[in-house]
Amino acid sequence: MAFGGLTNEAGDGDHAEINMIPLIDVMLVLLVIFIITAPLMTHAVKVDLPQASSQPNEMKPETIQLSIQADGTVFWNAEVVDAAAWQTRMAVAAQRTPQPEIHLRADGDLAYRHVAQIMADAAKAGLVKLGFVTDPRTQ
Repeated sequence: MAFGGLTNEAGDGDHAEINMIPLIDVMLVLLVIFIITAPLMTHAVKVDLPQASSQPNEMKPETIQLSIQADGTVFWNAEVVDAAAWQTRMAVAAQRTPQPEIHLRADGDLAYRHVAQIMADAAKAGLVKLGFVTDPRTQ
């Protein structure tokens, strides 16, 4: 038996061949595995599911209408209240879940200090949802 070196003196060229047998064996094994597992992956139980449609149940917070007249009279949902009464009611309202929204309606001729006092009392009580109601008509 003669073993060839790095040089090819015979001149017949190098023969590079890929041995296909191990590749075919691996592919056949994978094919068998896929044939066995494919029915297991598509196996499903047919069930008639009920149809239902639902809307998210969002609890809208209560709104409190807080109105201030030009003379400084304060109304809590159309009921006249004094400073101690609205401060107490604000503290109670701040504890509710969800927290109510305060809609503040102030007379156009009212001094701003009255509005600022109501806003400060609401913040002190812990109310964070405060909105201003205005008249959208332009002149």
